[in-house]
Amino acid sequence: MSDDIILHGIPSCDTVRKARRWLEAEGVEYTFHDFRKDGLEAAMLDGWIDTLDDWSVLLNRRGTTYRKLDDAAKEDLDRERAVALMVEHPAVVKRPVLVRGEHVLVGFDEPLYRTLVKT
Repeated sequence: MSDDIILHGIPSCDTVRKARRWLEAEGVEYTFHDFRKDGLEAAMLDGWIDTLDDWSVLLNRRGTTYRKLDDAAKEDLDRERAVALMVEHPAVVKRPVLVRGEHVLVGFDEPLYRTLVKT
């Protein structure tokens, strides 16, 4: 198990920028993985979902990209269809996703980040 910290997201996302600023202010070394530039694979999403025990945590239903999808793409979502949707449209993944070893945090929550990165 690696203890390297990887922050996944899209650089233009306000919450991702906030998380990056916090990590940098705290002097935390991390690698940034840009969903659009570096890609997003089903295996990565499946690993996160296994850790989170819930695929819906990763799906940002409130974002513009999701709202603009046609209704057929949003109907009858299960894990498999949701993963395929997130691979096809990385902007529908709730951001940022912080990974350290087997730990996965979705969104930015300073107390949780502090606990995870300072241990």
